[in-house]
Amino acid sequence: MSTPTVYDVAARAGVSIATVSRFYRTPGAVRPETRDRVQAAVDELGYVPSGTARGLANRTTGVLGLCFPDFHDAGAANAAQADDTELMLYSDEVIRGMQRAAGRHGYALLLTNSRDRHAGEQLAEAAGRVDGMAVLSKTVSPETLEVVSRRLPIVMLAGRRDDAHDHVQVANSKGQLELTRHLIVDHGLRRLTFVGGPSDSPDCEARFQGFLAAHHEAGLPLPEQPHIRGDLTQAAGHRAVMKILDGRGERPQGVVLANDQMAVGALRALASRGIRAPEEMAVTGFDGIALSRLVQPTLTTVRQPMARLGKEAVELLIARLKDRKRAAVARLLPVKVVRRASCGCEPDRRGSE
Repeated sequence: MSTPTVYDVAARAGVSIATVSRFYRTPGAVRPETRDRVQAAVDELGYVPSGTARGLANRTTGVLGLCFPDFHDAGAANAAQADDTELMLYSDEVIRGMQRAAGRHGYALLLTNSRDRHAGEQLAEAAGRVDGMAVLSKTVSPETLEVVSRRLPIVMLAGRRDDAHDHVQVANSKGQLELTRHLIVDHGLRRLTFVGGPSDSPDCEARFQGFLAAHHEAGLPLPEQPHIRGDLTQAAGHRAVMKILDGRGERPQGVVLANDQMAVGALRALASRGIRAPEEMAVTGFDGIALSRLVQPTLTTVRQPMARLGKEAVELLIARLKDRKRAAVARLLPVKVVRRASCGCEPDRRGSE
């Protein structure tokens, strides 16, 4: 028996091909009794719609894309520092949020990695297979973005806003300001060290600015730059704290790291030297990944709505597909300080755990 086609479904249900197409793309636009007839024909014939065929008909793919960096600690010295299969869990949460939102709109999600030197080529190639693309900031060059955005809608995730693209970010500086203020005011810590991310990461730099703002408020010395920078992995956090411990001069009372994964690595480094956190050195992170509440001591952090970043990206892409000429939209999402044991607090029981 030959594979059933959309023509077979239309004939069996007694409707037009356009009605069958609407049944799949916008079922709410089809009358209930007509939907029942089409569904009955689909079930009887065993018809499966072809995304490729639909795309050829209306010049769309039914797919949205996400370009993100795959940070993986393949170069870690040993398993105690990081697992070779460790992924950047922040991206995992963004992907999950975007995938769910895309599915609700009838779209699939295509992922492309931007970690290596072929990132621009990979993005350009993926652009030919999607209707719109979300791109994590600084993962590809501005030149590549400009070329790709001529072909399809682009939403930027995180980083600095520009007037050319829709943009979603979180309140990085404010969140880090509130967390650092908590360490200074509530715990009386005066010697704090900031471990930053890559210098070209706008989010990490915004967090450092929040760290500086809290020091300015308290009348404390302002460092010109992060004490150490890392690549946002557990291994980088481990290396940074080992370097701090081996350095000369008075040890800091607390280490503020640019993300949770580095903070987890920092806790491991302290444990390997027999240094208690937070009694001898407080440790904090940023992101609010699941791992932050599983480590010991549990990690004080700034929780950002990672899944919501993905959801908002989809909503902006859908809106842009409907109106390509509207002005660029920027959304700033709130964050929340989560106080846990690694800074000396009891776990926050007010719904944040």
